[in-house]
Amino acid sequence: MTSFEELGLEESTLAALRDVGYESPSPIQEQAIPPLLAGRDVIGQAQTGTGKTAAFALPIIEYIDTSSDEVQALVLTPTRELCIQVTQAIRAYGQTHGVDVVAVFGGAPIRNQEAQIRGGGHIVVGTVGRVLDLVSRASLVLHDCRFVVLDEADEMLDLGFLEDVEKILAATPSGRQTALFSATMPPPIRALADRYLYDPLLIAVEGATLTIDTVEQFQLPVETREKAAKLAEVLRAEKPDQALVFVRTKIRCDQLYRTLRDTGMNVRALHGDLSQGQRDGVMLAFKGGRVPILVATDVAARGLDISTVTHVINFDVPTAADTYVHRIGRTGRVGRSGRAITFVEDRQKREMEAIERHIGTSIAPWSEGASTGPATVTARPRRHEKPHVHRPADEPRARLIASGGRAAGIAVADLVAAVMHATGLDGEAVSDVTVLERFALLSVPESEADRVVASTDGVEVCGHRLALERAAE
Repeated sequence: MTSFEELGLEESTLAALRDVGYESPSPIQEQAIPPLLAGRDVIGQAQTGTGKTAAFALPIIEYIDTSSDEVQALVLTPTRELCIQVTQAIRAYGQTHGVDVVAVFGGAPIRNQEAQIRGGGHIVVGTVGRVLDLVSRASLVLHDCRFVVLDEADEMLDLGFLEDVEKILAATPSGRQTALFSATMPPPIRALADRYLYDPLLIAVEGATLTIDTVEQFQLPVETREKAAKLAEVLRAEKPDQALVFVRTKIRCDQLYRTLRDTGMNVRALHGDLSQGQRDGVMLAFKGGRVPILVATDVAARGLDISTVTHVINFDVPTAADTYVHRIGRTGRVGRSGRAITFVEDRQKREMEAIERHIGTSIAPWSEGASTGPATVTARPRRHEKPHVHRPADEPRARLIASGGRAAGIAVADLVAAVMHATGLDGEAVSDVTVLERFALLSVPESEADRVVASTDGVEVCGHRLALERAAE
């Protein structure tokens, strides 16, 4: 097995990797790090969870000249969640180098981000829209940017960001080194790589080899009008610890969420039309194990890497075989076994056959108690049977001020989690969270405001004791 020492990384980088507990490189790291260190452009085709962030972050860190305050590297991400994850990872890897990493994304004050860049950000990690905004304001100057990464490029395509990505690339030096990472490689992404990468090395970590050994796969023929009822039947039979239910559209996501909720299931929905506060709350609740069922679109669920997911259910057959492999890879993580069940309407049989050809195996029919072999997931008693209380959209809200902000190391997720834990409220009840330098703002239902203030008094977050009060009208 190859070691990180054999990849040509500096001793200070190796020390940082030891600090974070990394012992040996993953396949994408083993194949991508040496050519990136050598200055090659790289196309990496790999799923979330394969270690691709370190694959591009480690070479970037070794490129940085910390004696200069110029922006020397740019990482573009499609979503705020991925932006934050990548930023945290690069900061951990670069701690021994003194590298300054700045995250820029929508939904946060742009002036604060401009000030951070002026303060000397060596690496900027940002969402496409916010980066383009900063470039257009001349707040983010990329003349000295020698390294550009496009992370989750296929999601940028799904969100309609490719034109903006090209505008950003046009603002960087033509002699830059570029890396593009994507779970799938549709034609528009390949065309983008042909235009903006120079003689790239293609590295592909096959998704099927990462998932099939640990995931039992089933298909279930269904009539369109019976799909929701059949899903409820499957969930009752399978009794998942945690299940991800994938749908194609945001409208279908909301419809299915309401249907399951009305049957008394503890379920949440995750899609791009939710406010940032709602999305943060949903993801925290699911990651924390308080919600057993999450109905999600592919784009919204990108970046969810949760080892406790026991089931993936494809309520809608994905249109691309790569997407199928990417979806079912959300279960069977970290040596655990998982189950994937795909609902197939008559009109989707050809798509299912294409998936079977892609993964090189036939998918067995599902029936209650069905198993394809030794990777069976033992059914466990269902937790969280309490029905979800849906909050009306016109519910009166109260604005609260919380002591402590960025200076205390507090992030949005930290504050939302603290309020949820102290009060028992769900993530949807805590919204419009803004973390500033010395304090934070959040909204809660007016009927719960006084209880939130009292319950969170003195709660410790990141070593800081919270104190909440109502904001002035």
